[in-house]
Amino acid sequence: MDATDRAILRELQHDGRTPNNALADRVHLSPSPCLRRVKRLETDGTIRGYRAVLDRRKLGLGLTVFVEVKSAGHSPALAAGFEQAVADIDEIIGCYIVSGSSDFLLEIAVGDLAAFEQFYLNKILTLPGVYDTKSNFVIRTMKEPGPLPVSN
Repeated sequence: MDATDRAILRELQHDGRTPNNALADRVHLSPSPCLRRVKRLETDGTIRGYRAVLDRRKLGLGLTVFVEVKSAGHSPALAAGFEQAVADIDEIIGCYIVSGSSDFLLEIAVGDLAAFEQFYLNKILTLPGVYDTKSNFVIRTMKEPGPLPVSN
């Protein structure tokens, strides 16, 4: 990956709908080589996809909660079962295996506290191997996930 590839990645993270001609102009290439580079970055998995960034509040998802989960045990089978169960729950928008006092960290988007209560009782507590949890409620988002740092 060279500086031009990184410039393409920065531009596409800023606006994934940029037409190839405009992208080529911004990274100082002609359109054909620019398109070949983008296709290569897609094929090799560097660009994993394109998506729209939605406003949670406008979708009625005004509450974000980070839930730390401690597992009842540690085994590949338990982790795989947990991962599969989490993958099937839309409200869990992020899941991470972490080090420290918990084993997993879940990012959850729901409408409000009442919705979280039902979600917690009916979904989180039924996940395979859940031993203990700790919920952290987002008061205000200061910075949302954004573009990855792409060095020069």
